[in-house]
Amino acid sequence: QVALVESGGGLVQAGGSLRLSCTSSRSIINMNVMAWYRQAPGKQRELVATITSSGTTTYADSVKGRAAISTDKAKNTLYLQMNSLKPEDTGVYYCYTRDVIYPSWGQGTQVTVSS
Repeated sequence: QVALVESGGGLVQAGGSLRLSCTSSRSIINMNVMAWYRQAPGKQRELVATITSSGTTTYADSVKGRAAISTDKAKNTLYLQMNSLKPEDTGVYYCYTRDVIYPSWGQGTQVTVSS
């Protein structure tokens, strides 16, 4: 059982920036993959960014060039830096981890981008 706690969400104007954090109750060293998802009201959850244990990253087309996913393994923490925020970035952002077998989800942190 891995507990994940997100923080750093809030209200920001369009064009602004946020850095989201996700702290794990367990070591994230050698975690196969970690990711950020988001879910807008009334819509399905979508993948935002991923990072593997080797440091390889991927990004959704909608955030490419505006988002950066990173980890601090010594602090058991995953980050998502988002710049040039748009109203369509609004939603609950969820941290996700997966080892060889088991997935874990955080409780989510709200990001609201106003025009």
